[in-house]
Amino acid sequence: MPAFEERVQRTIEQLQHASFHAIASDITQKRMAWLDRTLPEKPGYDKFTPREAYELLFFENMQLERSELPVVSESPDEIVWLSRNRCSLLEACIALGLDTRKVCRPVNEKATQAFLSRLNPQLRFHRSYEDIRPHADGCKEKIVRTDFAAYMRVAIREAQLSRSEGNKGYGAVVVFDNQIIGQAHDTAITEHDPSLHAEMNAIRQAVKTKKDTDLCGAILFSTCEPCPMCASLAVWANVTTLVYGISIQETAQLGRSRIQISANELVAQSPRSVEVIGNILHDECQMLYV
Repeated sequence: MPAFEERVQRTIEQLQHASFHAIASDITQKRMAWLDRTLPEKPGYDKFTPREAYELLFFENMQLERSELPVVSESPDEIVWLSRNRCSLLEACIALGLDTRKVCRPVNEKATQAFLSRLNPQLRFHRSYEDIRPHADGCKEKIVRTDFAAYMRVAIREAQLSRSEGNKGYGAVVVFDNQIIGQAHDTAITEHDPSLHAEMNAIRQAVKTKKDTDLCGAILFSTCEPCPMCASLAVWANVTTLVYGISIQETAQLGRSRIQISANELVAQSPRSVEVIGNILHDECQMLYV
């Protein structure tokens, strides 16, 4: 049996017997192992550009042909292409009568993001689910560079607004494809509701903006590491990445009342993969709680 048909058969068996999360984890582990062999030293934070990441993933790791992934548009901060290569997951979905729009997202997106984050955490992968095979002749995909510091400063302004209103001084922003889709601060005191943390308010805005409870591909920025309640909500909303300024442990040491369970600890016990990145504009965020 030719190699491609063998991959299709393996993928069919995976889809029949394993969860999407398990399949994505398997893809992620294989890609990380390849990166460990290829790039044994961790790259610098901003080392890779969208173009360089595109080249490394598709032509060195996946060994695809350039003619299969024509670039549609490109700038220093974004590259957009159409994926027209033979795809074992696509063929498996067709064989099983599955909708690729419902399978590709949980199986491929976070595995691809994990690869990019290893190169440069600010590189983000996005796929259009309106332009995806077999509903289109190619899958429209992109890698964009997201300025973490710029969005954290928006969250900081929200935290400052919170304090001015008499709340506790936390801010959060949800970003998808370099667009803010949720922006809020904590309102628990002024609205007499202990659940109204900044992250809770921002995520609620984001799902209404997207008209979708699945925030795969989105980044949640928070001035402080989300508490277990908010980190859990981020998991159930399927946020791809949590980015925070100062940790739960540090704010507790500054006298804040915190449940000292880290976001990483909570994610490790969850059924979904969520990337956690801390210490973005750490000192500026710390000043909010001194």
